[in-house]
This record gives sequence, structure tokens and C-alpha cells, in this order.
Amino acid sequence: MERPIGVFDSGVGGLTVLRELARVLPGEGFLYLGDTARVPYGTKSTETITRYSIEIANHLITRHDIKMLVVACNTASSLALPVLRKIYKIPVVGMVDPCVRRVASLEKKASIGVIGTTGTVRSGAYEQALRQAVPKARVTVRACPLLVSLAEEGWAEKPVTRDVIAEYLSPFRKDPPDALILGCTHYPVLKKPIAGFLGEATVLVDSGEEAARVVGALVSGNGTEKGTRAPHIRFLVTDDPERFSRVGEIFFGRRMDSVERVTL
Repeated sequence: MERPIGVFDSGVGGLTVLRELARVLPGEGFLYLGDTARVPYGTKSTETITRYSIEIANHLITRHDIKMLVVACNTASSLALPVLRKIYKIPVVGMVDPCVRRVASLEKKASIGVIGTTGTVRSGAYEQALRQAVPKARVTVRACPLLVSLAEEGWAEKPVTRDVIAEYLSPFRKDPPDALILGCTHYPVLKKPIAGFLGEATVLVDSGEEAARVVGALVSGNGTEKGTRAPHIRFLVTDDPERFSRVGEIFFGRRMDSVERVTL
């Protein structure tokens, strides 16, 4: 039996990553776990997020024999990824490095913006990685916690969402960045109003799209067995499968007929 790729997030946001993974790798099986009993991660400590991440990784590896782990949560990627990579032998892919790699490849990268949850911003992970990859760039980081709730409400087209985006991104109004990293997996749902505020000159960097490129390259090039079956996706949550299924459609883009509740 072919081993699936494991994907986890604190809730529904990581479904934007899963959507891109399924598009790029149609022959793979995926197992998605949303830690909905303990969401949100963005306001919790490094120690707590690392413990949660280890518990989830243990569940996916020991009970489901995944061949690769995708940490589809920017907060967990920023805080727990080094520990996960030390503990586990399978490839572990986060959100930060793929986005930074994309920015470094751009022709124009003198100014870079990063938006994310409070936890992601507080970690400094993006700033540190960008300093190494694009040392001459001017980096501006903003925490935008309210965007998570607006995305989950499906309010991308609402005036209140445009107002909140304008408030958070006001430092960029006079001098829009060359690139803006969407450092939370909820934010791709709000791409249109964010792009509308910043203008066409700013490249929006989507962590789901960039992580999918990295995973695709790993599956093709590092000896990890490549899936050959019809795509199969299982959804696991730690609480409230009904809400996950309902809200998750906004992020995944299609129905999720079967969502299982699990205990870690």
C-alpha cells in the first residue's frame, strides 16, 4: 500500500496548502489533520506549539505511516520545525523556507513585507531567513490576527475586510513592497482584497503554492516513492468535524464528505 503525505495545521487554514499539494501531485494520497480542539496556535507559546506539533507528528507517523510531513501552519513552522526535523527521519517541509526561496528568486526584492499571526511575527523566523537569503532587502513585518476570522467567515468581498486590510497594511500605502509574503495559510482566501490595496506592482507570495513546489521536487528527486494511484485525501480533526467541514470548504475549494474525529 502506498504511503500518504501527512499535512497538519491548527485548523482549516492549512487546507489552502493541501489544495495546492493535491493540484501539483494528483497521484499522491494525503492525510490532513486539523488540530481544531486547540486552535488557534498564533497566540500560544513556543513550548506549547512544539508539544502540540510533536503529538500530531507522532500520531501521523506511528498510526498512519506517512512518508513525508508538511507543517501547513506558519506558526508551527516558525517555532517547531527545527525540533521536528531533529526527531523524525522522514522529510519535514514547513512554510517559511519555500516562501523565502521564492522571494530570493524575484528580480525586484529591495523591499519585502511579511504578514502573519502574532506567534509567527513574534518568532522572527521570516526576518531571520530573509536576512540570510536577501541581506540587502528592507523587511517590514506586520501581525494581522483579525484576518483569520474574516477569512473563516468567507468575507473576502465585504467592506469590513477591506477596511481591516487597509488598517493593517497602512505602512505599505505610500511605498508598496516589491513582494508581500502571506505568512498565514488563511490569507490566500483574501488575496483579492490584499492585492487590490497594494496594487499590481507587489508580488503576493502564497505559502501553499511555494510549499507545493518544494514537496513536488522532493517526491520527484530524493528517493521518496512517488504515488501512482487516483488521488485520495483523508481528513482528521481533534474536535467539531461539522464546523471543520463547513468552514473548510472556503479554504479547500470543494466539499469534504468525510471528516473523522481523532484523539491524539
